[in-house]
Amino acid sequence: MIPADLQTIWVYLAATPLLGLTLTLLAYLAGHSLFAKGRGSPLLNPVLVSVVILILLLKATGTDYQTYFQGAQFVHFLLGPATVALALPLYRQLHTLRRSIFALAAALVAGSVVASLSAMAVAGALGADSQTVLSLAPKSVTTPIAMGVAEQIGGLPSLTAALVLLTGIIGAVIGPWVLERLRITDPRARGLAMGTAAHGIGTARALQENQTAGAFSGLAMGLNGVVTAILVPILAAWFSP
Repeated sequence: MIPADLQTIWVYLAATPLLGLTLTLLAYLAGHSLFAKGRGSPLLNPVLVSVVILILLLKATGTDYQTYFQGAQFVHFLLGPATVALALPLYRQLHTLRRSIFALAAALVAGSVVASLSAMAVAGALGADSQTVLSLAPKSVTTPIAMGVAEQIGGLPSLTAALVLLTGIIGAVIGPWVLERLRITDPRARGLAMGTAAHGIGTARALQENQTAGAFSGLAMGLNGVVTAILVPILAAWFSP
């Protein structure tokens, strides 16, 4: 509960659509500050922290999601340009793509298919409903693409967004450890694996290793988004009863 005076002020402010946008930006700034102080720990990912802050704030004030989204929709609109901007790392690594096109294509298709099918199969085996299963399918790509794909195949975009964050954090935390145990030391292979499995959060972790790993991770993240957008609707149609 919050004091009556603050409750009154909140009701007044909530009538302004831009409040949602302001709260979103402030929550992200707080998350980014914690991320910097935590020396880039994936557990303090700015998006994750800001989501937690917003959920707690909306719960404490009794504000429904629709009211909040009246202002936050401006951020939602920017998901489209953000998706288009993924073409930039692809262009920068075009020379590498041309030299390794077949190896990259095989790795990306295999990674995309395994990530989607394994998630759907496990969720189905555990008794999840079809909408939850479909929401899991695009979990390994960046949020804008994942939400769009989830909406297209009948999943829940909001659930998919949360799963994307969880996937990225887990991948960033245990990905380097797994690659070391498998004795994969080539920065190109490490970056490709991190970008394919853990999208943007994995790419941020790959950049902490070196620029080569980061470049290949960004390339994999962008290409995996394209591959997933094409293959997941096909896999979802095949997987659905």
